[in-house]
Amino acid sequence: METVAIIGASNKPNRYANQAQKELTEHGHLVIPITARGEEIMGVHSYTSVAEIDKPLDTVTLYVREQILEHHIDAIIQAKPGRVIFNPGTESPTMQKQLENAGIEVEEACTLVLLSTGQY
Repeated sequence: METVAIIGASNKPNRYANQAQKELTEHGHLVIPITARGEEIMGVHSYTSVAEIDKPLDTVTLYVREQILEHHIDAIIQAKPGRVIFNPGTESPTMQKQLENAGIEVEEACTLVLLSTGQY
C-alpha cells in the first residue's frame, strides 16, 4: 500500500481528483487529500499543505495549475516523495526540473489511466 497525497483534491464527483481519490482508495492506497480549505473529502481529513503530513509519502499526484503548484513546490521537495505525477493539464517544465534536481522522480501521466491499466 502506498501513501499518496492528492494536491487539488475535490469533493465534486465530476472532478478527476475526486475520481482519483476514489480509485486509489479502492486499489488499497492510503490517500491524503490536499485542498486550499482543508475540508474533509469522502470522509477523509485533508490538509492545506504537504508540509502538514507527518508520514512519508510514496507519491504526490497533482490536479492543480502551475500558479497553484508554486505554493506547494518547496513543501513537496522537503517531503521527498518517491515520485510526483503531473496529470494532464498540470505540466510545468520549471517545477518538474526543480523536483528532478531534488532527486524526485517525475512522471507525466494520468493517475486514473495508470490505475485502470495496471501501470500504477
